[in-house]
Amino acid sequence: MDPVGGGQAMFTVILLLSILVFKLGFAKKLPPLKAALIYFFLFLGCSFLTFFSIFLPIAEGLVIAALILIIYKIRLNRAKKMEQST
Repeated sequence: MDPVGGGQAMFTVILLLSILVFKLGFAKKLPPLKAALIYFFLFLGCSFLTFFSIFLPIAEGLVIAALILIIYKIRLNRAKKMEQST
């Protein structure tokens, strides 16, 4: 893969994983303008993360963070269901 295409692919992966981690861990229901502002700054931040991913395992860390948050959400939902059934 050429360096430009690889960089764009890495940026896309980091952006999607960052959005996933944000949604799972931190996102609240926001008005559309505030949400657009948050995602704009997330987009800008991913530019820096893409640069750092040349030397550091940024994408791998985001995958691990996403997995941990997914497991947490699943366990939280199960606990709520168990609480409601008793």
